[in-house]
Amino acid sequence: MSYAQSQHRFNADTYLVWEANQSERHEYFQGEVFAMAGGTQNHNTVALNAAVALRSHLKGTPCRVFMSDMRLQVVAVDAYFYPDVVVSCQPRAAADGQASSVNAPVLVVEVLSDSTATWDRGGKFAAYRQLPSLQEYVLIDPQAQTVELYRRNAAQRFELYAWDVRTNPGPCEFASVGMQWPLEAVFEGVVANQPADTARADAA
Repeated sequence: MSYAQSQHRFNADTYLVWEANQSERHEYFQGEVFAMAGGTQNHNTVALNAAVALRSHLKGTPCRVFMSDMRLQVVAVDAYFYPDVVVSCQPRAAADGQASSVNAPVLVVEVLSDSTATWDRGGKFAAYRQLPSLQEYVLIDPQAQTVELYRRNAAQRFELYAWDVRTNPGPCEFASVGMQWPLEAVFEGVVANQPADTARADAA
């Protein structure tokens, strides 16, 4: 999802009160808020695929799967984000159906777009790494049909594991939740972009 320019500057408590009365979602980062634009069909398809697969796999466990209406708080960097998919295994999060934020995820999934890829790989990942509970961070690119998974190792560093429909078709392994996920299921329903020449020929 893309970001508009910063609209306001205030503290986290003020943001939460203000955000509760907004018709659109806004992320908060160190005193600034950023409006979030709607995603594409492919973006939403992949996010839904992830949420459905994870929810089915985690049925009967204390873990809960949330989509992009659930905020993720990162206290260490004074931020609230709306990940595309987040998994939390906190017992109190499962018990409190009224909560609008989580702060101890084990897994975060972001679906990349042209406007957010740099931020998702850079500043946002740097913020997520401050979450002691986070075991894996996943970046899914619907256009390139690739999955990049960063897993926290014993030295507390994040190691990259990558899958590609052309060269390494998987399945992906989400060790944090013990799930194997075939790449064809990751991108099920994604509409491939046509080459420019083919699109022009179809139009003619």
